[in-house]
Amino acid sequence: MGTAANFMSAQAVAMTPSSTFAELYESHFAAVYRTALRVTGNPADAEDVVQTVFLRVLDREHGRDYARMPEAFFRRAAANAAIDLLRRRRVRAETGLDGAPAPAARETEVLLKERLRRAIAGLQPEDALLFLLRHVEGFTNGELARMFGQDKNNIAVRLHRIRHALQMELER
Repeated sequence: MGTAANFMSAQAVAMTPSSTFAELYESHFAAVYRTALRVTGNPADAEDVVQTVFLRVLDREHGRDYARMPEAFFRRAAANAAIDLLRRRRVRAETGLDGAPAPAARETEVLLKERLRRAIAGLQPEDALLFLLRHVEGFTNGELARMFGQDKNNIAVRLHRIRHALQMELER
């Protein structure tokens, strides 16, 4: 009877919300951080996004949204939180470590990335996520169709329209 009671106690501890949360964190931290870093371009901002995403998971309002498709949920949550962060901060220009402006070539690259980030931040959150999952994370149209519950051709058309909108924004 002692071993059965110990087994039941171990099972109860293993199924506590904190251990489930820890498992979710360990399973999805890298994807959340990577997605946030790609959107923000800043490790500190990406860490803030990771914190925001996992705090929202603890919130009872968002607590079970991840159950059906956890990978898609966490990537979408990371992209949305990163875009929200960029919108709130209106993204400051990057400088070198010593506070001096970066060299001209680096500055041009930084400015281009900045313009692209702003253009992505101007998209609808689901469109921004779709674009990032396809072109940054490398998901196929078929995988995206399953994630978003849409037809593969619909995803292709949406991606084409999103790319066109970004191109128009960057040419302004």
